Parts: sequence; structure tokens; C-alpha cells
Amino acid sequence: MRKGILLGFILMACFYESNAQYGRSYGRDREYRRRQIREFQNFKPSLDVSIGYGFPNLDKYLLADFYNYYQGSTTRSGPVIASIDYRFTPRMAIGVMVNYGKVSRPYYNYYTGEQDFTGSITNAAVLLNFTRYMGMSQKIMPYTRTAIGINTGESKYLAADGSKAADTDEGSSLAYQVGLGVQFNATKHGGFFVEAGYGKYIVAGGLKMRF
Repeated sequence: MRKGILLGFILMACFYESNAQYGRSYGRDREYRRRQIREFQNFKPSLDVSIGYGFPNLDKYLLADFYNYYQGSTTRSGPVIASIDYRFTPRMAIGVMVNYGKVSRPYYNYYTGEQDFTGSITNAAVLLNFTRYMGMSQKIMPYTRTAIGINTGESKYLAADGSKAADTDEGSSLAYQVGLGVQFNATKHGGFFVEAGYGKYIVAGGLKMRF
């Protein structure tokens, strides 16, 4: 008898907890839908323009390796980052991102230890950019970035006298950038951003304007 009563209490408790969880979940869903409705009611599509600087320039990995040569320290500038994005919903934007930068490094002969030539790349990459915004605040907006496109750089391997030291393939190659960042809106017309990721750079920051 006691076991039956105890089992009955356990079943009633489970039933009550299940209904309570359903009620809380239903309440959260309703509140989430209300927030979404408010977002769309107050939202106006915009054109977002950003410009920034990334570090370090990962185009160094596009420089070739040569048998019987080891590489010296890489000199890098950029990439300078610019993008134009159309924000068509409160949470999503799509656009075009352009990166421009330079990298160079010396190549040393394994046997003599002397520098034989220098390799350099001047690279401009054009990427299709997709941004997904997270969170509800209009002042602080976390986001994720996924961008993919092509590198259109020019590589040169020149000896000290200016002669060509190696022939290289000048064809385009895959360019990409994935990242997680935060946009800080100082005014309704823009602010600045910081971002971490991988592809063309590891960290970046700059200004963002909204039109």
C-alpha cells in the first residue's frame, strides 16, 4: 500500500514538473516571438560600410617553398579591410569584402647560408561576405562572419640584381575568412568593431558606418 502511494506521489510530481517545464518553455517561446516581432517592427534595411586593419597578414602562407632554401623573417603590411554589406533583416547581412596587403621574405641557400633572392606578394582578395548578428542590444552586437572568394595577388621572386629567381603560378587561389566579433554602436549611424578569426588575418578592428 505504501509503495503504491509513494509511486502515485512520484508520478504526480513527474506530471507536475513536466507541465511546469512545458509552461516555462511555452512562456519563453512566447516572449521570444514577441521580441522578434518588435525587432522587425522597428527594423529598417541599411547599407553598412566598414574599414579596418587586420593582423597578422596570413598571406605569408601563399609564398612558395623551394628545395635547398630556407626562409628568413617575413615582413608584412596589412591587410587593409573594407566591406559593403546590405543588412536585410535584423540578424543578417550580405555583401562584398576586399582585403589588400603585402608580404615579403628572404630565401637563403642551405649550403652557403647567403641570401639568394627575395619573395614577395602584393595581394588583393575579393570575398562574398555573410554576417550573422546575435543578441538583442542595439549598442553591443556580437556577430559571426563567413567570407569566401579569390586571391588575385602578384608574386615575385627576385635576386639582388633584379633578375627573376623563380617562375611562379600567377593564377588565382581560394580566399576565405571566418570570424567572431563584436560591433559597438556609438550612434545610430555607426561605431567600431573588433574581431578574431582565421583566413586572411587573426585579429582585426576598425570603423563601421550605417547608411
